[in-house]
Amino acid sequence: MKTDLIVVGGGPAGLMAAGYAAEHGCRVCLLEKNERPGKKLLITGKGRCNVTNACDVETLIASVPANGRFLYGAFSSFSSADTMAFFENHGLKLKVERGNRVFPQSDRASDVVETLLRYVKKNGVQLRKGRASALWIENGELKGVRLEDGSNLAAQRVLLACGGASYPGTGSTGDGYALAKEAGHTIMPLRPSLVPLVVQGTECRDMMGLSLRNIAISVWDTLKKKEIYKDFGELLFTHFGLSGPVILSASSHMRDMEPGRYEIRVDLKPALRPEQLDARLQRDFDKNQNRDFINSLGELLPRKMIPVVVAQSGIPATAKCNGITREQRRNLGFLLKNFTLTVNGFRPIEEAIVTSGGVCVKEVYPKTMESRKLPGLYFAGEILDVDAYTGGFNLQIAFATGRAAALAVSQWVESAEKEEIL
Repeated sequence: MKTDLIVVGGGPAGLMAAGYAAEHGCRVCLLEKNERPGKKLLITGKGRCNVTNACDVETLIASVPANGRFLYGAFSSFSSADTMAFFENHGLKLKVERGNRVFPQSDRASDVVETLLRYVKKNGVQLRKGRASALWIENGELKGVRLEDGSNLAAQRVLLACGGASYPGTGSTGDGYALAKEAGHTIMPLRPSLVPLVVQGTECRDMMGLSLRNIAISVWDTLKKKEIYKDFGELLFTHFGLSGPVILSASSHMRDMEPGRYEIRVDLKPALRPEQLDARLQRDFDKNQNRDFINSLGELLPRKMIPVVVAQSGIPATAKCNGITREQRRNLGFLLKNFTLTVNGFRPIEEAIVTSGGVCVKEVYPKTMESRKLPGLYFAGEILDVDAYTGGFNLQIAFATGRAAALAVSQWVESAEKEEIL
C-alpha cells in the first residue's frame, strides 16, 4: 500500500496526528517501537491522565515558559476546548477539577489511550511495530524512514512524534533528536523539566513520605535576588528532597541550575496573616503553658515535621511554653511562613515528566510544524523545544502540534491529488 505519511511514535501527538490525517484522506502508517502505542500516556496524571487545561489560548501560551508564542497558531487552531470536544465526541466523558485540570470521568488513563486507538483504527491507520533508525534521504529529498532491520518505509511525508528523553522505560529514549540532526536541525540542550528537586541538608530525608496540602511556595533566585515563581497546592518530602505538583511546576522556572542558586520558601500557614498566626501561637502556648515546647505543636504541624521545625526555631525542645518570649514566638511564626530549603539540583532527566530543550523552533514553521531544513519532515509534541507547567498543558501541546502537522499533510496530499487529476 502506498503511504502518504509515516508517523514515528505512538504517543499523544502521534496518535492524534495519525488519526486526523487518515480521517482527512491520507494513507498513514504509525510506527511504534513498543508493543502497543500510548505507553507513556498510561502513567500521566498518576494514572488518571490530565488531558488538557480548560483555559483560553493566552493562558495556554502563558503556561509554556519556553517558546510559548511559537504555539499560538497551533493553540488557536486546536484549543483546549477543541481537545475536550474531540474526546467527548469520541465517547470519553470528561470532568474539570481544581486549576481547570481536565480528566476522564473514569479517572483511568487507559480510557484515554483506548479512545485514541479506536480513532486511529477506525480511520484505517496502519499500525506497525518497529523503530526508525534513520531518515531515508536521497539527493536532498525525503523518501521515508529506514528501519532498524535495514529495510525502508517509503513516504513523502514523515512526522517525528517520538517524545523526549524522560521516562525511557516508556520508550522516550531521545531517538527523534538523532533523526532531526540528520535533517540538519539544531537540538537545543536537553534538561529535565517538571522534575523533583534535590535539596541540601537532612530535613527532607527526616520528613520523608510527608505530604503537605494547601501550602504556598515561592522560588527565590539568590543570584538575581528576586522571587521568580509562586504557587499553591501540594508538595511531598522525599529521601533526596522535594516532589509533588507545586515542586514539579516550580522546577520549570529554574533555568541555569547550579547548587545553592535557588531556594524554596514554604508558607506552611498561607490562610493566616502573620499577626493571626502569632495570636494562634500565643493561644497554643497558653493552653500548653506547663508542657515542653516540642510537645505543644501537635495541633499546628504534622508529627514528622515537629522535630525539624523545633530544631530550626532555635527554641530548646524542652523549654516550657510559659517561658517562651515574644521574640522567640514571632521568630517561630516567621519560620512557619518562610520554611526555607536550598536546592542543590534536579533529579535525573529519566525521572522528569517532560524534557526541556529539543528541536529548535526557529527551524520549524509554526503553523504547519514542517521543517524549514527538509521539506516533508514534520515535528509534534515533546521533541520540540517547548515545555509547559503541570496541569494538562504538555498534553495540549502534543494534541495541538500533532493536529497542526496532520492538517498540513492532509492539505498537501489533497493538493497533490488534484494536480495528478489535472
